[in-house]
Amino acid sequence: MKKEEFLTDEFLEQFKNGEELTNFLKQIQKRGIEKILEGELDAHLGYAKHDKRKSSNTRNGYGKKKLKTDMGEAEIKVPRDRESSFEPTLVPKRGNMAKGVENVIISLYAKGMSNEDIQEQLEEIYNFELSTSAISRITDRITDDITAWQNRPLELVYLIVWMDGIVFKVREDSRVVNKTIYIAVGLRRDGLKEVLGLWLGKNESASYWMSVLTDMKARGVEDILITATDNLNGFTKTIKEVFPESKTQICVIHQIRNAARYVVWKDKKEFSKDQKAIYATPNVQAADAALKNFEKKWNNKYRYAVQSWQNNWNELSVFFDFPVEIRKIIYTTNLIENLNGKIRKYTKNKLSFPTDQAVMKSVYLAVREATKKWTKPIRNWGVILNQFLIIFEKRVRL
Repeated sequence: MKKEEFLTDEFLEQFKNGEELTNFLKQIQKRGIEKILEGELDAHLGYAKHDKRKSSNTRNGYGKKKLKTDMGEAEIKVPRDRESSFEPTLVPKRGNMAKGVENVIISLYAKGMSNEDIQEQLEEIYNFELSTSAISRITDRITDDITAWQNRPLELVYLIVWMDGIVFKVREDSRVVNKTIYIAVGLRRDGLKEVLGLWLGKNESASYWMSVLTDMKARGVEDILITATDNLNGFTKTIKEVFPESKTQICVIHQIRNAARYVVWKDKKEFSKDQKAIYATPNVQAADAALKNFEKKWNNKYRYAVQSWQNNWNELSVFFDFPVEIRKIIYTTNLIENLNGKIRKYTKNKLSFPTDQAVMKSVYLAVREATKKWTKPIRNWGVILNQFLIIFEKRVRL
């Protein structure tokens, strides 16, 4: 019977209200679960219920279990075998919760809900109680997934890797301290973006990034063509020590923000316009000229801000070496900052985290939610790939 034939108006009219329909659907779900368990036992024994016995092991009646499902709580019959060797997959022996409910709990946690909020939601929507400690145990199971994900092999080559850090407050030794989650996003040779890993350390530093890059190399990365980072002191040198052939582009937008911090309010608009004139030029020669004009105009008043452009110019101007399509995706770390924004959205309800494990769990789940739509190559991928093949032919085909 097709779904549309089953849910006809005549069929639905027999239910006086939504509660009656819900109760009917619960019964359908209960019977469905019991039938699946019967099928699992058939497979375990090697013969169906009324077939000729093919092993010494036989059916041994039923046990009862209260099961929490996404439609509420139900009592089900669980078939048993005489040797007690039957381990149901759908409803594990010592479990009282269907997989669907666990997925709901993990999804709610990933979206930033606290254990108390999830507890209230389950009681309100599904009409069953679950302790906050039980919810915590369910979300803690994701730790094994994090370990496996964090140690998975990576690609041999990434065309671009964007790197940034995001700061969280974490309890440590009875006080709350700032810790940084280091995040790296790679552009693969098929045009897809991939979060390469999450690493937790103290305040962002070039020395810790060294351990991040070393870990990436140990997991199989042999080459990174271009890196896009903020202008953290010593970062470029660190990258060169691990991936010496990588082109290192400092984020222009970070540079603009950092330089503008030294400028008084009444000059900010004009100062920002002159900064834009540097990076919006068509080539590096024009950019050099714009930087000199910028220096002449502002050096006396904002010497430190001007010097920050001059000191970082070699890494700030790398994007001029590439065609426009590549320039657009490497002159800024906006891509990874957008990811950070989504992570913040999912974790904003947690003012601080009780442990390192708790912050890693929340950020990992937030990343998993935020990257669900990363299923297609980046825009203009065909053009961009051809440009990379022309510029880095041997390295792209490594």
